[in-house]
Amino acid sequence: MKKIKIGYSKSSLKTAFKCTNIWLLCVGLSAPTLLFAQEVSPRPYKDTTLDAAERAADLVGRMTLEEKAAQLVNDAPAIPRLGVREYNWWNEGLHGVASVGHATVFPQAIGMAATWNEPLFKTVGDLISTEFRAKYLANQHRFGGSDWFGGLTVWSPNINIFRDPRWGRGQETYGEDPYLTSRLGVAFIKGLQGNNTQHFKTIATPKHYAVHSGPEANRHREDVHPSAKDLEETYLPAFKAAVIEGGAQSVMCAYNAVDGVPACGNTDLLNNRLRKEWGFEGYVVSDCDAVGDIYKKGHHEYSATPPEAVALAFKSGMDLICGPAEESEHILQAIEKGLLSEAEITLALKRLFTARIALGQFDAPHTVFPKITAKDFDSEANRQLALTMAQESLVLLKNSNNTLPLKNSIKSIAVIGPNADNIDSLVGNYNGSPSHPVTVLEGIKARFKNSDIHYIKGSGLLDPYQFSVPTSALCVDKKCRKEGIKAEYFSSQNFEGESISKSIEQNASLTWEGELKHGAVRFTGFITAPETGAYTFRYEANGGYRIWIDEKIVINAWGVDWRPTMASGKIELTEGKRYAIKVEAFQRQTEGSERLVWSLPSNAGSQNAIAAAKKSDVVVFVAGLTAELEGEEIPVAVPGFNGGDRTRLDLPTVQENLLKRIANTGKPIILVLMNGSALSINWADNNVPAIVEAWYPGGQGGEAVAKLIAGDYSPGGRLPVTFYKSIDDLPPFSDYSMANRTYRYFTGEALYPFGYGLSYTQFSYNKIKVSPSKVSASSKKVTVSVQVANTGKWDGDEVVQLYLSRPDVDGAPIQTLVGFQRIHLKKGAEQTVKFTLRPEQLRLIDDAGTSNIQPGTATLWVGGGLPKVRKGLVQPAGIQTTFNIR
Repeated sequence: MKKIKIGYSKSSLKTAFKCTNIWLLCVGLSAPTLLFAQEVSPRPYKDTTLDAAERAADLVGRMTLEEKAAQLVNDAPAIPRLGVREYNWWNEGLHGVASVGHATVFPQAIGMAATWNEPLFKTVGDLISTEFRAKYLANQHRFGGSDWFGGLTVWSPNINIFRDPRWGRGQETYGEDPYLTSRLGVAFIKGLQGNNTQHFKTIATPKHYAVHSGPEANRHREDVHPSAKDLEETYLPAFKAAVIEGGAQSVMCAYNAVDGVPACGNTDLLNNRLRKEWGFEGYVVSDCDAVGDIYKKGHHEYSATPPEAVALAFKSGMDLICGPAEESEHILQAIEKGLLSEAEITLALKRLFTARIALGQFDAPHTVFPKITAKDFDSEANRQLALTMAQESLVLLKNSNNTLPLKNSIKSIAVIGPNADNIDSLVGNYNGSPSHPVTVLEGIKARFKNSDIHYIKGSGLLDPYQFSVPTSALCVDKKCRKEGIKAEYFSSQNFEGESISKSIEQNASLTWEGELKHGAVRFTGFITAPETGAYTFRYEANGGYRIWIDEKIVINAWGVDWRPTMASGKIELTEGKRYAIKVEAFQRQTEGSERLVWSLPSNAGSQNAIAAAKKSDVVVFVAGLTAELEGEEIPVAVPGFNGGDRTRLDLPTVQENLLKRIANTGKPIILVLMNGSALSINWADNNVPAIVEAWYPGGQGGEAVAKLIAGDYSPGGRLPVTFYKSIDDLPPFSDYSMANRTYRYFTGEALYPFGYGLSYTQFSYNKIKVSPSKVSASSKKVTVSVQVANTGKWDGDEVVQLYLSRPDVDGAPIQTLVGFQRIHLKKGAEQTVKFTLRPEQLRLIDDAGTSNIQPGTATLWVGGGLPKVRKGLVQPAGIQTTFNIR
């Protein structure tokens, strides 16, 4: 069979086709699109004996200028004449494959960090990459390529430092410590990318480079000025490790500016440090619309025009724009104006296609991870790994009077709280959909089958318990001759034109489907108040909404996009009085359910919760937050939250008030917290006997919580962040200085310190040894060994933590984590744990950002937590020694 070259008419680009791996035969094309055929020599970019970079150079060299420009945005179109399949670079894998249906959902990143388990991170990363491959096979798109979230370039992990608990996206990170973040990030990257010598399993993209951690409301114009010391000591180490040790093939640049220059146009960050100093050879992708931030009004306004902005970004070392397709036109304009050369975008394209080729996208399918099938996701075995990760992530913060574990013979349990049966509280953000989610309520029911379980939600996250406005309260007309409410449906989200249909509904609720996708709805009618007092109204939806009572706006959450919001409005109503009501809402997802909810002045949810507690032997109160409150750039502010960030650290008032009322019953309470950031639970710490930090624990999280409560395993999770007593203990949120932040520099008294967590068993530390005992700048390594014993009555995990302090050096951190290992010991067993410190771990960063070995005495503490915690907490076991540095 002759090798042929096939050309296509412009109209054929929308025709689906599949090609053999050597571009010999195409099917699915209509006859008129076959324009010419001629003998050609083999194309080097198809030659699997060449390395990926050589193949990429050949392929890019065959592209026209217009084709090149189109490939430089995330939704890259196909080039049929070259066998280039369309490909969307945007894929999320923070804690499992996100946004493409069912997948294994692991605990949110901050929860996984609480495991302090480096090997487990790599295993989880490897499993997630298998599921990405499976989804890639199952969701082949037009031209055989992949659509949004269906590819193999994973925009994860988020290795920014969680410097301040107010940051809504801190849940996506591995906590506040550069060393812990580095080790976990490297392990996750290696798991995602795999160790196959021919192909990357997926490509990891550590983000957001650099110095990025809120505030969310200001991120598109934030200009950060870190000190040279903080930059080198805190903000850059995890990225350096990700590139040099982890071998990350991609990096995402951030929205913010650093020292006046937008991060995606910052030559010092992207070229000087990343490429020249660290030897990075992969590609840099912008955060989404970060290049637009360079020129847009009200954002950085660093460049005057779009062509100038894209030219700056590519010249500075960025290779791929996440943004609208029109950015490709800006690239062409920049070249036409002489602001950017074709050679510069060709270099970027070589990096991009080196990655695609290294992923196997131009090789025969049977040669690229042939053992992975389209069904290799969301399996029972995968869910068991998610359960293991969830169990290891749970942190026992308090356990007075051995409240935990509960005995299997307990007769009755009251399960109360807004997160007790809430799937949203399992998954956090950037998540997939668990096919078999287990909430805490379901986990307790399954584990305590012989106990009476009394479940009452009791309250919402921010408001008293809300439920659907019933048909009995609604009337079509003011005289109430007909129950229900009028509904008008529109294809336009802005109610433009005539409605596409009208109907009378029983209540203000619906499910978007069919012609109603991406549309809007307007409900009008009358509502009768059953009680006198303050009501709260909210419309549960995946889009914006607004509610009027008697033409008075009660809540305007119209600025919401696809992210749901918890925004509600209050209004005083009088019993028996009838009011005009109007609700408008739009939908920005392909499907979804929504409904109008309210809470009544009598607050029946709270009363029912108290009654449930009184008739039970113990209360499991499941409180906290969800990603509807803390998260990425949430557009509508609600009490205690702004833009997805937090403006207060304590438990939302409605939840704490209900918790206090439950405590007044005298029943023992187990408080389970589900959240992505530190909570200042001062009252609970003083008044609740048992507290479990569960984070957003993933699809199987409820089972993990129930097993901990039952004593099926001894908890071993440790905090990757400091829990502060008050927001007043912290510097301003927008201050990026590390002074008085995190365990390394915080001079106050923490509620629960970094590294803290309790167990059902006890450990002891003995026989610490440092070799050599005297260290110099020429020392190649320092070895630390210690004997750890399980002296309690349970088998259990201990997280052995090694801290270095230099109290003799001004400006040095109070202490610095330099090593950790999670080990499992049976009761009565002991193990020698060894650490190897590299010379750079002994160096200190001065104010100029220079790394030096400082002579003097160094103190080492190795134990189950920091060497000093506040009075009232269980002091971690550990042992201390010193050695000399000369």
